[in-house]
Amino acid sequence: MSAEKGAKVFKTKCSQCHTVEAGGPHKQGPNLHGLLGRQSGQAEGYSYSTANKESGITWTEETLFDYLEAPKKYIKGTKMVFAGLKKPAERKDLIAYLAASTA
Repeated sequence: MSAEKGAKVFKTKCSQCHTVEAGGPHKQGPNLHGLLGRQSGQAEGYSYSTANKESGITWTEETLFDYLEAPKKYIKGTKMVFAGLKKPAERKDLIAYLAASTA
């Protein structure tokens, strides 16, 4: 896993809708600071879908790995429009970046 490679994945695939820094703004998607260990649908001030709020998922490296492959299949009814990352290495790199940048 490479957080450096993951930063590039985030910039090209995620940053249009998400921020990672503490106190960062919500965009089309929520700010991701404090993501790991948090239950889905809980970022303060963001309007989540009912499906996301009621999924009961706690974000870990494992749940993110599965979710990022196909978000709409993992949480049916999510409003996240991203199709997903099919390559396992890209998902692992992105998760390494998120672990480092959102803690």
